[in-house]
Amino acid sequence: MPLLLPTELAARLDAALWNPFATAAEIEAFCAEAQRHKLRAACVNGSRVALASARLEDSGVQVVALVSFPLGAADADVKRYEVEAAIDHGAQEVELPFNVGLLKDGNHKALLRELRDVVEAAEERPVCVALETAHLTREEIQIVGELIVESGAHGVSSSADFHPDARVSADDIKTLRGVVGAKFIVKAAGGVCDAQTAQLLLEAGATRIGTTDATALWQSFQADN
Repeated sequence: MPLLLPTELAARLDAALWNPFATAAEIEAFCAEAQRHKLRAACVNGSRVALASARLEDSGVQVVALVSFPLGAADADVKRYEVEAAIDHGAQEVELPFNVGLLKDGNHKALLRELRDVVEAAEERPVCVALETAHLTREEIQIVGELIVESGAHGVSSSADFHPDARVSADDIKTLRGVVGAKFIVKAAGGVCDAQTAQLLLEAGATRIGTTDATALWQSFQADN
């Protein structure tokens, strides 16, 4: 893959601001930055979806609702309600961490049912499911990836980018791509903050890059181009 231009990266970049301490002014500044750089998406917590939707209306930047972030451990009914509320407030996409506890229990039926409920509640809007590949075995990644595809979701992310040790590798992306197939959305997230890493992850099969530090990543790309 040829080295991406900053504008080409922007079209693949999902910036997230899930900090619960973020003020309305900080959310607006975050959205303004996403619009200025023409990022693919701005990802915010449910209580900030309405604000982000108003700020980014007609901008071309997608508003992604972060549901049950960052742990994914909420009850399935709560997740469904969160999705419904986010859609009502203008969310164009949904991202949620999957329930790791259900996976560790071996309760794949409950995990699939939960994912299907979220997909249904999203009313045909894209749903991306976040894993934590650094904390899963290859067998677990295979199982979850297959369940995500079966659920009707549209994408998978390697991490919620919340845990301090969250790191995504090219091998993680290759594994995910092998599980979900060529047409599925694969987001590389987890400590991505420089141009070289982002380029390698895209070459490994990622279609999007997720970051909580879009400024650092953007500046790195500008410096390398």
